[in-house]
Amino acid sequence: MRRKMALGVVALLVSGFAAAGGGFDEFGYNDTARIFVGAADGVDRNLDGMVWGDPTYANDHLKMNWNEEWDRGNDEGWSNPPYDAWTDNNWNGKGKDGSGEVWQYRIIWVGSDLESSDRWHEGGYAIWGQFEVIFSHGTSANEHFWDAHATPAGYGGSE
Repeated sequence: MRRKMALGVVALLVSGFAAAGGGFDEFGYNDTARIFVGAADGVDRNLDGMVWGDPTYANDHLKMNWNEEWDRGNDEGWSNPPYDAWTDNNWNGKGKDGSGEVWQYRIIWVGSDLESSDRWHEGGYAIWGQFEVIFSHGTSANEHFWDAHATPAGYGGSE
């Protein structure tokens, strides 16, 4: 469930939601600054004490940011490559009434060639048909997991 929920949060960015104007909206998005900060409850743009119908992660704190290329890809439906797109997702469920889980994800666009792409980083894993998780680690039930630790694990080494 942990990977599915956290990746679902990032998938919301891929789907192309965008808040209008500047500053933070009531959900936690500031699309001008390309950041989300707030309770995970707001990431699905529905303040109902749940995240996509599940209350488990609603009280967790989430910080996401993405670059202009991510917005361009969303606007174009990822159909005009190449993209130098990335997103970062930091999940903290250690607060009051949180899930107890803590996760960090870094995701980059690599194109539909995935593992055969010259942008692919050894050690990552493919998602959504054009993206690679280059860094994924966290804790659940006081156990630490490394799902991906690509080389390099930063955004600048994709060329």
